[in-house]
Amino acid sequence: MRLLLVEDDDHVAAALSAVLAKHGFQVVHARNGEEALQAVLPTTHPDKPRFGCVLLDLGLPDQDGYQVCGKIRKLTSTPVIMVTARSDVRSRIHGLNLGADDYVVKPYDTGELLARIHAVSRRTVSGDEEAGADTEHALRLGPVSIELLTRRVSVDGETVQLTRKEFDLLALLAQRPGVVFRREQIISEVWRTSWEGTGRTLEVHVASLRSKLRSPALIETVRGVGYRLVAPSAP
Repeated sequence: MRLLLVEDDDHVAAALSAVLAKHGFQVVHARNGEEALQAVLPTTHPDKPRFGCVLLDLGLPDQDGYQVCGKIRKLTSTPVIMVTARSDVRSRIHGLNLGADDYVVKPYDTGELLARIHAVSRRTVSGDEEAGADTEHALRLGPVSIELLTRRVSVDGETVQLTRKEFDLLALLAQRPGVVFRREQIISEVWRTSWEGTGRTLEVHVASLRSKLRSPALIETVRGVGYRLVAPSAP
């Protein structure tokens, strides 16, 4: 797997790259945000396979790591794991809201980091395979259409721009309309974590989906349990 390591400290980067190389990763090192963005641009290395994951440090010399994460998410769906010393809940929520797939706090156990890299990579591959199997079956819920392969969502034929996590959340609920998904289950499936602080992030994403889909009643809150998608009645 090709992995992009965004780290301004050369000593830290060299040590981590050596460990990752021993586990079969091909590491590309970017020392700042600009180098990272250039590396993930699809036109920069069209002949090379895409990155399987981005390890992003937040303390970069040229721009804030959060800004870099947001820009990367606009360029590619490659999984992003934030690696930082910022351990407060607000920082974690902010990073996840920007589209990060996971958040690892320094100092960390190397085994845990490797496990998280493999976890987000499996999630991406699995999602691609599932989407490919459903190329001819867009999910339709009244005026809302969800195309799994292209990750395109439209309302009354008008495309709605969703973040990566907003789409994953909607697609999960839409697979079984009317079925209640527990909050813990949603967090595990969409964010691949059991971290309790993600609960607030889930609420933010649900509120955003209700607004963007122009249908507050589409996603119903089941108090004390979780959420379910309410399929519109046939006319």
